[in-house]
Amino acid sequence: MADVKDYDVIIVGGGPGGLCAGLYSARANRKAVCLEKYLPGGQIAITGEVEDYLGFEHIQGSELAEKFTNHAKKFGLEIEMEEVSEIVCEGDYRIARCASGNVYRGKAMIISTGGSPVKLGVPGEAEYSGRGVSYCAICDGAFFRDQVIAVVGGGDAAVEEGTYLTKFGAKVYIIHRRDKLRAQKIIQQRAFDNEKVEVVWDSVVESINGDDTRVTDLTIKNVKTGETSKLDVGAIFVYVGFHPNTGTLPDSIKVDEGGYILTDSRMETSIKGIFACGDVRAQLVRQVTNAVGDGTTAAVAAEKHIEELEDKAANRV
Repeated sequence: MADVKDYDVIIVGGGPGGLCAGLYSARANRKAVCLEKYLPGGQIAITGEVEDYLGFEHIQGSELAEKFTNHAKKFGLEIEMEEVSEIVCEGDYRIARCASGNVYRGKAMIISTGGSPVKLGVPGEAEYSGRGVSYCAICDGAFFRDQVIAVVGGGDAAVEEGTYLTKFGAKVYIIHRRDKLRAQKIIQQRAFDNEKVEVVWDSVVESINGDDTRVTDLTIKNVKTGETSKLDVGAIFVYVGFHPNTGTLPDSIKVDEGGYILTDSRMETSIKGIFACGDVRAQLVRQVTNAVGDGTTAAVAAEKHIEELEDKAANRV
């Protein structure tokens, strides 16, 4: 029989938004648990350097993740290494069933499962992650001032971020496997009008190469001719897709066309008592700063939801 563990607030996912939500929930004297299948901190934990989080001009992502974790635990947040396999509702309870067989039951739940960039899957990508391979121009662009930068992709995100990276790079190559971009025309035109941008058409990245410390060049292949060549760059930003981690959610939770969770201003989903924060939520940008803001709002809203349940129970007595 499953081991059922009762809490006030269950947080699924231990990224910055989830940890912040846990801090606020625990600080409100609620019994709160954060279920995270990997290390707490989410993608920030595997980010090399962070310089755009208020109060920290320069900090390693792993160090910032550790600070987030310790701060939340100081107020009493419990963190369990669990992989949630299913989320269900039973009356007023929101329940997380885990691969371990454990079951966590709460009066409110906050989804902070984040999202994952689609990888190229080529040699060197994993090896140089954080050392020239990135999936976030806003996060890492400034580290490559005056260098040659490559962007992979042809959609809105790739072309917009490619143009954005010209603020830092001496030159930006946009590598696209087709002979025309998929981005909106106005976004394309901004890139074409920028003298720092050059599009490498009909090409894919075969491998990401470097020395002991960083990326130095790419091997690219023309898909029409089959010819390969070397492109000297100091960094490569990959924008071939991003998907939210929503595989465990109930079907009744509403999402947008990209699969991101829709919430109201309270961060509440279409299921009462289930809230969402961070990258898994439909929003304009996905940064650590707005994730912690989401987490704060979700935790405060969850507290009010629990108070309503308690008031209802008291009135029934």
